Amino acid sequence: MGNRSEIPYGTLDLMVLKTLDTLGPLHGYGVARRIEQVSESGLELNQGTIYPALLRLEQKGWIASDWGASENNRKARFYTITRAGRKQLAAGTRSWTRTVAMMARLLESEP
Repeated sequence: MGNRSEIPYGTLDLMVLKTLDTLGPLHGYGVARRIEQVSESGLELNQGTIYPALLRLEQKGWIASDWGASENNRKARFYTITRAGRKQLAAGTRSWTRTVAMMARLLESEP
């Protein structure tokens, strides 16, 4: 597996929502590269991973998209987080915070 990790099930949605909430509108490639950057290259997201996630989030109403021009003047779909997406981000953040705290307690417990 090397230095790169697989994305734990259910976490990609939260990563995408957080990225869009933090940086504002981005195209799919920009979302993927930002997540890789923040993970310090611990994750590698390809088109087969990021675009189905963006479609799923849009179908749930958590993000919206519009066509625009990318940095190199190519047509690209830009994604933004919606109000419902911000609510989901808050709920997901609370859930992961509890999960991480619980795992830390379990892993640090004495036999």
